Amino acid sequence: QVQPVESGGGLVQAGGSLRLSCAASGRTFSRYTMAWFRQAPGKEREFVAGMFWSGGSTHYADSVKDRFTLSRDNAKNTVYLQMNSLKPEETANYYCAADYSALSIVESQYDYWGQGTQVTVSS
Repeated sequence: QVQPVESGGGLVQAGGSLRLSCAASGRTFSRYTMAWFRQAPGKEREFVAGMFWSGGSTHYADSVKDRFTLSRDNAKNTVYLQMNSLKPEETANYYCAADYSALSIVESQYDYWGQGTQVTVSS
């Protein structure tokens, strides 16, 4: 199993960029599908981006396509979410999730979750 730990959140102005990192323990990290979700105050948690364990399949929510980029470094047991052109409505707690299965946008499919990192985008 893996234990994700997020970092990199913070305060940024609208239009700015942040890079989130998710470091995960576990010797079999490279075999896990990794994904990012976010939850804004008073809203449901939603899928942001995910990558199949091999790195060959990546999926983004329509709202972040062309602005967010997901990458992984299996040697470092880390996935990264580069977020550009951030918008105030993207203020949320961002969670990293892992699962030993195919890529999914469904929250319940993921067995392992980090504690989240707060991203605040000011207008």
